[in-house]
Amino acid sequence: MASWPLFSNSTQARYFAAVVPFLNSVRLLTYGLRLSTDEALVKSVTREGKPEELLRGPLYYVLVLLFTVLVFWRESPIGIVSLSMMSGGDGFADIVGRRYGSAKLPFNDKKSWIGSISMFISGFLLSAIMLFYFSSLGCIHVSWEEAFGKLALVALAATAVECIPVTDVVDDNISVPLATMLVAFLLFGSNTQ
Repeated sequence: MASWPLFSNSTQARYFAAVVPFLNSVRLLTYGLRLSTDEALVKSVTREGKPEELLRGPLYYVLVLLFTVLVFWRESPIGIVSLSMMSGGDGFADIVGRRYGSAKLPFNDKKSWIGSISMFISGFLLSAIMLFYFSSLGCIHVSWEEAFGKLALVALAATAVECIPVTDVVDDNISVPLATMLVAFLLFGSNTQ
């Protein structure tokens, strides 16, 4: 996402940028379906070291990235905030929660208080940084008087969705960005205000 402003203003630029997540999805499908093997890949992006895990969280992650590139590109805060919450918020929550998360949430023993707090803070901060980055390069306009409050609400919604104990039904690499897209759309509209 940080490279998006480096692309030309051509209408085809988003499709060129989509090549990387598309190829990553093909790669995950190839190894997840065991059409080929890559133990280093499996160990680096799975939790239990099973190739079929590539077909869940990691694949969903790159498919959401692909969708966001194609639909929102760099003209909308919705995509920018959604990817920031998924990568920075949810990613950081996993790292911090696994390391320091001994105090579990009362309604979800797979999630911790520190992981959820980390999700909110890191997702909020990365979203603000990325919005600043994109706005300073002229890709979007941000009304900073309102943006921080809106970002806090988006981060709160994403954190709440990430905490819900439904990972057996829907992966948080799908639920977090979808919830973020919905709340960001409701708060920011199609343009940043």
